[in-house]
Amino acid sequence: MHKVFIDGQVGTTGLQIHELLNDRTDLELLEISESDRKNQSVKQALINASDLVILCLPDAAARESVSLITNPDVKILDASTAHRVSEEWIYGLPELNPDQRGLIKTAHRVSNPGCYPTGFLLAVTPLVHAGIIPGTTPLTINAISGFSGGGRKMIESYTDRNANPEASPWSMRPYSLDLKHKHLPEMQYYAGLKNPPLFVPSVGNFHQGMLVQIPVFKECLAVESASQFIHQTWIQAYEKEPCLKIHPINAAAELDAGMLDPEANNYSNRLDLFLFESELHCLLVARLDNLGKGAAGAAVQNMNLMLGCDELCGLSL
Repeated sequence: MHKVFIDGQVGTTGLQIHELLNDRTDLELLEISESDRKNQSVKQALINASDLVILCLPDAAARESVSLITNPDVKILDASTAHRVSEEWIYGLPELNPDQRGLIKTAHRVSNPGCYPTGFLLAVTPLVHAGIIPGTTPLTINAISGFSGGGRKMIESYTDRNANPEASPWSMRPYSLDLKHKHLPEMQYYAGLKNPPLFVPSVGNFHQGMLVQIPVFKECLAVESASQFIHQTWIQAYEKEPCLKIHPINAAAELDAGMLDPEANNYSNRLDLFLFESELHCLLVARLDNLGKGAAGAAVQNMNLMLGCDELCGLSL
């Protein structure tokens, strides 16, 4: 039986991971009491008694927990941004390329991807590698996530406002308008882009779910009949990937009165890829649950690989 410790279990992602793992009979979940959460000696003992530790912490706290490791056999899966572009850590996106899954299986240090980068990278990376999107292409991303992506305080603020009959509900609200979102480094690095994309994320007035949209002018692409090449490249890259679904071009059957539902993959580890086109433009869209394939589900998928378990054990598609 594998011993797993979730460091930061009381946070949004930690709670979701615990819920996914709690009924597993092949795991023993080590837990720290509320009174000992800030006791470094107790935490260090739990970390070094584990087969695998999942860090659901702010960046600085994640680095501190890594520094407590004295047992070289302990494997670490970090859900923070602290190690996502570190050469000493493996990026935990199994579908990123044909070699990534094998690297995760043998790694002792794996960084869980961000939710937005998961959608962006799975849409764009195979197209860059195939030469359809040149690495010098200026890319933009318009994305919307449920308010759970902002953690406990944001969840409470939206929940309280929605429950207040005297307050008008918040609609879509763009943020990170300094254009320096913390996910940009991993987006640029793993997609193989010369420059970071222009990324405009927004929070929607729904709990969870996500759409990541990448608009592209066809004249910027390196091939004729771009939409056919994009769609076929996705199929070739992901035809054996159980968590990914490639929809037909201009997938009318997935639209509700012409609109795309960001919540359709909630409570699953599934990611959908869509391609919409006009004569001049292509729109690449990834849809996922920001708490599923975008966070907790991805962590469980990576944990399973690192421990030699069935990759999708405990996950819903």
